[in-house]
Amino acid sequence: MSRSSEVSRRRRSVLAATVTAASLLPWRGATAGDRAGPHAHAFTAAGKDMLTVVGPWEMTGLDPSRAGYMFQRMEVVENLLDVSNRGRLQPRLATSWQVSDDGLNWRFRLRGNRRFHDGSEITPENVLMCLRRAHARPGVLRLADIRAISAEGGDIAIALNRPFAPLPYLLTHFSVQILAPASFDAKGNVVRIVGSGPFRIVSISMPQQFDVERFDGYGGLAVPGQVRRARYISVARAETRTLLVQSGQAELAFSLDPPSIRALRTSPKAVLVTQMLPRTTFLKLNSGHPLLADVRVRRAISLCVERQGIARALLRDADLGASQLFPPSMSGWHDPALAPLRTDPAAARRLLADAGWLPGPDGIRYKNGQRLALSLTTFVDRPELPLIAAALQEEMRQIGIAVRVVIGNSSDIPASHRSGNLQLGLVARNFGNLPDPVATLLQDFGVEGGDWGAMGWRNAEVPATLARLAAATRPDPAPDAAARARVAAVLQAELPMIPVVWYRQVCAASRRIAGVSIDPFERSYRISQLQWT
Repeated sequence: MSRSSEVSRRRRSVLAATVTAASLLPWRGATAGDRAGPHAHAFTAAGKDMLTVVGPWEMTGLDPSRAGYMFQRMEVVENLLDVSNRGRLQPRLATSWQVSDDGLNWRFRLRGNRRFHDGSEITPENVLMCLRRAHARPGVLRLADIRAISAEGGDIAIALNRPFAPLPYLLTHFSVQILAPASFDAKGNVVRIVGSGPFRIVSISMPQQFDVERFDGYGGLAVPGQVRRARYISVARAETRTLLVQSGQAELAFSLDPPSIRALRTSPKAVLVTQMLPRTTFLKLNSGHPLLADVRVRRAISLCVERQGIARALLRDADLGASQLFPPSMSGWHDPALAPLRTDPAAARRLLADAGWLPGPDGIRYKNGQRLALSLTTFVDRPELPLIAAALQEEMRQIGIAVRVVIGNSSDIPASHRSGNLQLGLVARNFGNLPDPVATLLQDFGVEGGDWGAMGWRNAEVPATLARLAAATRPDPAPDAAARARVAAVLQAELPMIPVVWYRQVCAASRRIAGVSIDPFERSYRISQLQWT
């Protein structure tokens, strides 16, 4: 048999195994309503003027650090700053900002004459309390070495111990949202969400649903046909979200699986809206684990991954096969000159043999009596992940690695990282979680690694390079580009994470609404821009 015929046969075997394995996956997170179909959900009936948004994400609490992203996406809350589609800073509660020449002192001028949804005035003292609260808790503000936060006249002043250029981008994060004093109890716990955005909370049914309505005090002229009431519902299964749109019970559905996307392409009731995101699906490896500490094992796993095959068969888009960690949508970080990741199972087997892992009677490799067997954890919030996990399971089996797939909740990944129990995790990471990628990468590749990033990986160069980029008080294009390329090259060589596919967000939108667009940074559903047709 020729080499090309053998490769083709193996690809067919992997894809067949993927379909079989996917049908047997122990799905978790589905409610009784998900299993019975969309009509079985005990949702409050929506009126014809209620825009319904469905996605897989539940509200795990009211505190901004836990579910603040949901209230940000539904435009209930605001931050000091926002970002454009191209990731450029834009005013929000702050109208302007400036930094001292040494990069240590920032000032943010607050917009005057603004009120929260309960009618109380947005004052520098309100904003200061929220920022100090966010800084006192684990979160993005810890990335900056903040010495003090104070209110000075109509400004918020932030003093740093060392320069940190991405500081304004930290202030766009959902965990740094500004809430009214009425949101907190006497102990400082968030007990209600009183924001200042275009929509205000009407009711919340934890953890699945909340309703919002237009806040007339936000300003601007009323537009005929604009959406005035909206509802978010957490629906675990992608096929259920699809049926809700097809049946007219929802107007927007996010995080669709490939079968749903195919079904909706010919739907008379919905259209598909797509947007490339700075998101990559990758294997997060515990590089400190005895079975994964040898870079040859990590490289062997990478060499067995059929990226284009997975992208073509499961995502129906071969262009999404990830040739490196950073996708083309991250123009400053994606390096076209970097030698692409490739698929070569024979080379993977040689690497494992060189590392001392030899095939046993069942085809799984052993070394010093130890079996090369690992657990791969993933979750259903992004419906393609269990399918990709099944494909990877088979691809690794073919080079002699036994993999047990565990389907859980998205919180299992950071929890297992912190406990040290994670071996392999399949995740989809949005590197635009903070619109300046340096800030996000500092979370993922700092000295201690990150919940969604490196684990057990010891490398001094990458965090030091990122720290230099963050500390630069003035951009220096050529050296900065060289530094970013070096980070990408080290990650490609040492593989603390193994890229699998890049990501194209697909949203199903009812033909009853117009003006739908996708935020490339996944910060907003942009419901304030929608109108009924």
